[in-house]
Amino acid sequence: MLHIPFGHTIHRDCNGMTRRHMLHVGATGLFGGLTLPRLLESESRAAASVARAKSCIFLFLEGGPPHQDMWDPKPEAPIEIRGPFNPIATSVPGTFVVEYCTLSAKIAHKFTILRSHSHADNGHTTGYHYVMTGRRAAFADGENPIPNNSLYPSIGSVISRELGPKGSVPPYINIPHPMQAGGPGFYGAEHAPFVIESDPSQSDFEVKDLSPLSSVSAPRMELRRRLLAGVERPDPKNPGRAGVMSTYYEKAYGLISSAAARKAFDIHSEPDSVRDRYGRTQLGQCALFARRLVEAGCRFVGVDGPGWDVHLNCFPSLKDDLIPPADRAFSALVDDLDQRGLLDSTLVIMMGEMGRTPRVNAQAGRDHWSMAQTCIFAGGGIKPGQVIGATDKYASAVVSDPVGVNDILKTICHLMGIDSDKTYYSPIGRPIPVVDGGKVLTDLIA
Repeated sequence: MLHIPFGHTIHRDCNGMTRRHMLHVGATGLFGGLTLPRLLESESRAAASVARAKSCIFLFLEGGPPHQDMWDPKPEAPIEIRGPFNPIATSVPGTFVVEYCTLSAKIAHKFTILRSHSHADNGHTTGYHYVMTGRRAAFADGENPIPNNSLYPSIGSVISRELGPKGSVPPYINIPHPMQAGGPGFYGAEHAPFVIESDPSQSDFEVKDLSPLSSVSAPRMELRRRLLAGVERPDPKNPGRAGVMSTYYEKAYGLISSAAARKAFDIHSEPDSVRDRYGRTQLGQCALFARRLVEAGCRFVGVDGPGWDVHLNCFPSLKDDLIPPADRAFSALVDDLDQRGLLDSTLVIMMGEMGRTPRVNAQAGRDHWSMAQTCIFAGGGIKPGQVIGATDKYASAVVSDPVGVNDILKTICHLMGIDSDKTYYSPIGRPIPVVDGGKVLTDLIA
């Protein structure tokens, strides 16, 4: 199914070279105006952005996972701060996580815990927009069109544009439904995600409309494609809707005609032992599906895992329904990629749009808290076995190595060999850099 993610509403919570270089190159010929210092600068930038990662799997725990109940335990704090869960040791001496992250604790030497992510947007939809685009939203929280990033491209669309396809699968895929801020913005339909809007944990899961009609032969299919291309041919100067639809038709045809893509999408071919290892949950099977997609050449897989908006009586659902499936999915994914020789070339990130309040509220839940959050990184050039940053004794404020949204986006670009300073122009001629500010997190990189 080629899903065009415009105009849908889903409620799941409580609401290359820089432009400077090109000016030198373009103004006076190929290298006419490029001075030696600038040439050396260009070479230095290119060397600094050699790709470590070829693909990225982004596990987005939508709603805001509670950092103090997973990755940043505070056992010395009062019960109303620390909650009822106990810390356990990990495979990294001196590093502790909460007891329901058991499987991840055993492989902590394969990933890094960053405990000092912080930003100032305490809303779900606006925070989602900020994390995915690096820009503050211009709309109020609770406004939920999908995608909601009509101007700024998501990080998945950036990677699609800068790296392009590698293999027969689309370079950017969302599963099991559209990511709220996962759209291409002004980059256009070419860099929108292919959305697999179906749950791979279900026995009848399939990527709909992927198989060609048995009643239509390959020559007839090709003839239909050429006829459609003639009818829908867009005006290069003003492509409009015809241009958008032409892009989607070409994407759809490429998938229907690709045996390799159909093979990558066939999760039922995985052995039961592998599927059980990831967990027969939506998040677990989405993580397994993501591994299959990067094997087939997908550049960015965005997995949207809802349910983490834990305002009310949160601890039973965290203990039984949320943390164990996330723990199993993440640990299986990292181990599986490692065993297949893919971890070094695949960047894995697990985070949400925010953390949760230090103090348990009167309804035995935790509320929104963007001022402190833990993010987990593995593979793709990450230095594993670390804890970066810290929060105070109540897990309420970052006290060392603060990290912002654009620091993470800039680091993703760096690891994937993308020049995050490159500038594109919006339809009204506004210059928009790939990432607006931020710094590369050198302590995170091997």
